[in-house]
Amino acid sequence: MGDDRWNHNIHLHRVVLDAVPPGAQRALDVGCGEGMLSRDLHETVPEVVGLDLHEPSLDLARAQSDGDGITWVLGDVLDHPFEPASFDVVASIAALHHMDTVAGLEAMRDLLRPGGVLVVVGLARTRFPRDLGWQVAGAVSTRWLKLSPKRTYWEHSAPIVWPPPDTYAGLRAIAERVLPGVAYRRHVLWRYSLVWTKPDLR
Repeated sequence: MGDDRWNHNIHLHRVVLDAVPPGAQRALDVGCGEGMLSRDLHETVPEVVGLDLHEPSLDLARAQSDGDGITWVLGDVLDHPFEPASFDVVASIAALHHMDTVAGLEAMRDLLRPGGVLVVVGLARTRFPRDLGWQVAGAVSTRWLKLSPKRTYWEHSAPIVWPPPDTYAGLRAIAERVLPGVAYRRHVLWRYSLVWTKPDLR
């Protein structure tokens, strides 16, 4: 990662990086914040665009980039004039709950080239008592992970939206409708992930 900053979102960068398809040339990081995921993606993807609505976070991303060639864009994935089907990878961590879920997934889906991969790591609303076990597991895991001397817990600078509008079950149902065949996974650290490959119908 390049430094010892750690939090639940950074911990799950690997979900995105492991899903990058071979030969990917262009990636979009939706809700890039200070750009940590964008910089990680740029280690394997030649062209990366970091997109965010929060200009102070983008300023911090630019300041930490050291001329690495990543393009930082102030904008909204729902209406920014990207060319359709122009990215091999579209990734988003902890940003989907800041927008309408269906519109956000559709916008990111439509930006993918055939064979491209969409990866979303997000937050959803907890329901009790159904999710009590997940909450306990998350608290225990977080406490254990924070004990590592190699990690410094980091609070991001981006705006916070809470609570998320969708429950885990509701989010999964929406994703399966918008992205047929999507791989949904629930993670211990109070997150879920969606990994979907756009069909190549040529």
